[in-house]
Order: sequence, then C-alpha cells, then structure tokens
Amino acid sequence: MSLVAVLVLLMVAGCSESNQNQRTAAQQSPQTQEVASTPTPQPVKTKVVTTFLPIYLFTKAVAGNVADVEILVPPGTEVHEYQATPENVKAIATANVLVKNGLGLEEFLEDTVKNAQNSKLTEIDASKNIKPLNEISPVEKTAKTEEERDHEHAKGNPHVWLDPVLAKQQVSNIRDGLIAADPGNKATYEANAAAYIKELETLNSEFQETLQKTPNCTFVTFHDAFPYLAKRYNNLKQVAVVEIPEDQLSPTDVQNAINAVKKYKVKALFSEPGVDNKLLTSLSKDLKLSLRTLDSLESGETDPQYYFQAMKANLQTLETACK
Repeated sequence: MSLVAVLVLLMVAGCSESNQNQRTAAQQSPQTQEVASTPTPQPVKTKVVTTFLPIYLFTKAVAGNVADVEILVPPGTEVHEYQATPENVKAIATANVLVKNGLGLEEFLEDTVKNAQNSKLTEIDASKNIKPLNEISPVEKTAKTEEERDHEHAKGNPHVWLDPVLAKQQVSNIRDGLIAADPGNKATYEANAAAYIKELETLNSEFQETLQKTPNCTFVTFHDAFPYLAKRYNNLKQVAVVEIPEDQLSPTDVQNAINAVKKYKVKALFSEPGVDNKLLTSLSKDLKLSLRTLDSLESGETDPQYYFQAMKANLQTLETACK
C-alpha cells in the first residue's frame, strides 16, 4: 500500500472516531447539563427580626444558622427614644417572627407593627413571666430643665437582661417562641438554648463568687439600668440613681451633681461605653475620682458571645471599684 493510501486511511479512521465521540457527547451532554443546571433546593429559613442588641444576641444564640436573624435598632442607638424607619416597617412586614424585650421598653414598636400589616407575624415577648422591678433606690435629679427627660417606665424597669439569671428566662422564652413558630427546627433551638443557658449559669456563679469578696459593695449609677443586677447579688447595693444631663448645664446643675456624689460618698463614677458625658469627666477630675465603664449592652458587637465578654468586664469593674 502506498504512503498516500495509508495517510488517507488514517484520516478516515480519525474522522470516524471524532464523529463517534461527538455523537456520544451530544447524547450525554443534555443530561449532564441538566444535572449541572438543577441546583439542590435549599429550605426556606424562618425570618426573625429582633428589636435591639441584647435581644438580638440571645435570639441569634438560640437560632444559630437555621433562621435568619435581623436587628431593628442599630447597636449604640438609644432604644428608649428610637424612631422607626421605613426599613424597619419593611423588615417586620416580611418577617415570620418578631422578638422584643417587652416591659414597655420598645415604645416605637406598636405603630411600626401596625404599619407593617403582617397578619402572619408571631411576636415573642422575651420578658414573659418576669416580675418587673420599680425604683429600688433614690433618684437624685441634678437638672431642672424639662428637656432632660427621664426614661419613665410605666411597666417597671426593663433592663432585665443585665441579670444573668433573668437572662436565662429570656433565652428560654425566645426558645419556646421559636419552636412554636418553626417546629421543624425544635431540636436545634433546644440544643442551642441549652448551651447558652449553661454559659449563663457559669456567669452567675462567677458573679456570686467574686462579689462575695467585696461585702457591702455600694455604688451610684447615672443610668438606671442595673437594679436587677444589684438585687440578684446581696453584696452589691445600688444606693442611688443620679440623673445627669449630657449638655446645657447651668452652674446649679453642676453643683447639684457634685452634692449628690458627695452625699452618697461615691468612690468611683461609672459611665457607659461610647458615652462622652462632659459633666462626668469634669466631676471625676474635680472630685479626684476614677471614671470607670459599666456596660448596659445597648451597644457593642453582634456576636452572641459578646454578652459574656461585656458582663465579665462589668464584674471586673465592680470588683475593682468596690475594693
């Protein structure tokens, strides 16, 4: 056979094999493409909106990754005087569940929920079955201007999340509410809540053990956020709430604040993270007192573990101030 004939035969054989491969690919391709283009269906997650940081932390801890959890009030924003936005209304309108602290704290919620017109919305009151406290110590008003509006809570003091034992009750209420709204993820909610509650029990033990070393630890606060914490631990006593304005101070206001601090023999002044109160700074210098930070957890990080970081920092602050 001539060289030309051999080359022709090789070319024919090659073309034949190529055509066969193309036919095979053409037969397999639609199936392969169909499999590739059909994504695995993802379960629709329950959408949960929470009001402000502590409630978000507890809810996120319970929900984990099986529900989408959002926050309405940005951390660091004053929840007592918060004004709802159109985005808040939209979030509630498209949510399955709304979790609130309750006890009259979130005054913006009533109208916002009405405007959202979500008839399928489930509301969870994290403070359900928690007995609220009213004033447990005298309130010293240092400013007389009507503009300095105190946070008067008709339903009692709402800051229950700052007591680790009551925080356990709030986590349990959130767990039960989520299970009722999304029973398919009951096991996850129960497991996550149990783990977080165990951490809260450990935190409670740390407060008890540490504060036993500082008998009669008295303190004055400038934000009435800590009565539940003070009531929980016998050695911790909140002796007064001194209301100090942020600005527009008259000489009389300043003198009233100084008198209140001296009256209760204050050893330390407590501010809050991110609060630049000029009067507190001035008082600390004039009276030669340390200015320390107590965190009410209304600002901070959105990791559920932040609760424990902030509360342990509060414990260290109280221990140092009470020595």
